[in-house]
Amino acid sequence: MTPDHPSPSAGTPAPVRSGTAVTALLSLAGLVVALQTTLVVPLLPNLPGILNVSDGDATWLVTITLLTGAVTTPIVSRMADMYGKRRMMVLCLSMMVLGSLIAALGGTYIAVLVGRGFQGFSSALIPVAMAVLRDLLPREKVAAAVALVSATMGIGGALGLPAAGLLFDHLGWASVFWISAAAGTLLLTGILILVPAGVTGTRGRFDVAGAILLSLALIALLLGISKGPAWGWTSPRILLSLAAAVVVLAVWVPYELRVKAPMVDLRVSMYRPVLLTNIAGLFVSFAAYANTLATTQQLQLPEATGFGFGLSAATAGLCMVPGGLAMMIFSPASARITARFGARATLVAATLLMTFAYTFRMTFDDTVVLIVVGSVLGSIGNAVAFATMPALIMSSVPLSETAAANGVNALLRTVGSSGMSAVVAALLTAITIDVAGQTLPGHGAFVAMFGVAATATLLATLAGVFLPKPTRARAEQVTIPESVRAGS
Repeated sequence: MTPDHPSPSAGTPAPVRSGTAVTALLSLAGLVVALQTTLVVPLLPNLPGILNVSDGDATWLVTITLLTGAVTTPIVSRMADMYGKRRMMVLCLSMMVLGSLIAALGGTYIAVLVGRGFQGFSSALIPVAMAVLRDLLPREKVAAAVALVSATMGIGGALGLPAAGLLFDHLGWASVFWISAAAGTLLLTGILILVPAGVTGTRGRFDVAGAILLSLALIALLLGISKGPAWGWTSPRILLSLAAAVVVLAVWVPYELRVKAPMVDLRVSMYRPVLLTNIAGLFVSFAAYANTLATTQQLQLPEATGFGFGLSAATAGLCMVPGGLAMMIFSPASARITARFGARATLVAATLLMTFAYTFRMTFDDTVVLIVVGSVLGSIGNAVAFATMPALIMSSVPLSETAAANGVNALLRTVGSSGMSAVVAALLTAITIDVAGQTLPGHGAFVAMFGVAATATLLATLAGVFLPKPTRARAEQVTIPESVRAGS
């Protein structure tokens, strides 16, 4: 396979038809990706009856998308740097549209499961989209554009829950997949029209063995994390899955350090600015997922619990809209904050705000308004933090490794979200109360959940504090020190 551009210079950006139009188009990619992760969440209570499966089987419709996304993100990101970014974006969107059509038309559990697996390819769009913006836009506009693309994932996640619920209530369960297919088709058409085929690519041999080993490790790890609460953390399946992940990673790491063109350049990933940014991303995504899961859960609990509000799923989802709107406002603003105070200070301020928000939520949850206020504060911190991280990474890696480096960060966000999902499930089933003969999550579960989230964001703050001071070197001219390349 050869790069999808004729340019003899892999580092020369292709001409831009309209930087504003490309930025707006790729921002929509974040919304589309977020919709894939939240698409079936409001439907989960109904899908077992619709598809004639157990509750456990229904949860696989979330897990399979997570697994596919985790596996494809680093692989597609690396291939985008090698063979061309537009080509990989077209591939991801084509698979997503195909999956949506299979799920909408199939009408059976297996068809929906396969379709959801294909939809997971969309996860790789975001790191590739960020790399495209770095290729195409003037340097002074990259930070704001990347911040907007990063924010749209959070915005889509917040708005996707009520949207999916409304679609299900009025048009049926298949409508969510038809909407996904339509959105993907429109986005695919826009990319073919607006994104030049000449976006950079570098020739080289793809690390097939490294990709296979990493995929096996990620499948085993995320399967163990996501299914731990359901199967039991001490069950043989979970222990075997987690042990397999450790063994495969133990083989993969030294292999990647030896191979000439690795799937993931671990020496670059261990470069201090990249490593600390990725650690912060892991903890921020871990904490951020609690904001969505816990908020909707608590708002829907019966008032008889003493702390629930008895809202419908659609109304609870609408309570997430203010957080999504706040992200829409503050993500672009993060570029201006970064320009004024620096990316490191911006990241630290954002994670401290998240720590405050989760501490606030541990104490003040007597009314719906207080819960929404806490959710909005957490969303603002989340938006600014995620908007800042790609800028930190892209200022620390060469142009030829932009997509791959952002892909690793996106992968760690997935791992973080999966970890919090498991923590939430474990706490909600471990700390319970009995209400009229019905076992429901207790208030202590939510307090513990936000305590864990606050601790995670505090650790993210520490990672941000130890980031090195920024330099004035142009991002396009970044070179990794030879001491790092050599592993010394």
